[in-house]
Amino acid sequence: MATYLITHEVDDVDAWMASPKRKEAFGTIGVKVREFVDPAGSNRIGLIAEIPDLAAFQAFMSSPEAAAAMKHDGVRPETLLILREG
Repeated sequence: MATYLITHEVDDVDAWMASPKRKEAFGTIGVKVREFVDPAGSNRIGLIAEIPDLAAFQAFMSSPEAAAAMKHDGVRPETLLILREG
């Protein structure tokens, strides 16, 4: 299992934090996440993600299901950055 740092912007941080979609969607591929918000109040958020299968994660992120989940949560996909530990 590899650890990744994921950052992106959202339309509404409170709505993003309250949404169950992220954990539901990632749970289907065994990804576990911890969420972080900017204490200064920007719309940038962060996730620590434990990803067991990077190929499955990449395929999922390209799927219509992931696009729908991101749209539901107000994710701005053009701001998405994924960094691998190490």
